[in-house]
Amino acid sequence: MNEESKQFSEDDLLYGYINGIFPMADPDGTIYWYAPDPRAIIPIELYKPAKSLRPVLNREAFEIRVNTSFESVMRGCALPRQAKGVDASEGTWISEEIIAIYTRLHKLGYAHSVEAWQDDRLVGGLYGVSINGAFFGESMFTIVSNASKVAFHYLIAILKANDFALLDTQFMNENVRRYGAVEISKDTYMKKLNRALKLRRSFDPKAYFGD
Repeated sequence: MNEESKQFSEDDLLYGYINGIFPMADPDGTIYWYAPDPRAIIPIELYKPAKSLRPVLNREAFEIRVNTSFESVMRGCALPRQAKGVDASEGTWISEEIIAIYTRLHKLGYAHSVEAWQDDRLVGGLYGVSINGAFFGESMFTIVSNASKVAFHYLIAILKANDFALLDTQFMNENVRRYGAVEISKDTYMKKLNRALKLRRSFDPKAYFGD
């Protein structure tokens, strides 16, 4: 489903997520809504860090912060892909309008960033939307090797600590496949989504990190 939307509100965005659709911008700035079939998700309970990542985690190469620089994370994700260590052919779908509306959603408490910092510099991270027991992963970036991988590791830790039921990653690609993403049918996805939305959950970093 590719439906054009010239303008949309925070309520439209939340309504889209709870109904299995999400927005992306074309290079000309036009925003379309998508509902891929099949859909990619990452089973939260099955995630395990790659063996190569464990030494990075053990030596605490990055300081992890949550929700301290949301818009900067979005702008990092909007950089040309070759600047982020990702396949340049993917392009970017994060327009200024997309940044503005997700930043407003962040201020309302629905959109979150997990950030990797080094020497007080933001060097990687990811962002997504949280509604009840579902987290909708949007994008990630890295400018230092392993930064986004570590941010993702702590995203999973936060979701597990808060007993989330669904981590949506939208489309299958090599980047999400390495984190354990699987494809399911749209019908199966909607069933999982509806179950997750009935759960009273919140994206609370303190559940994992403490005060």
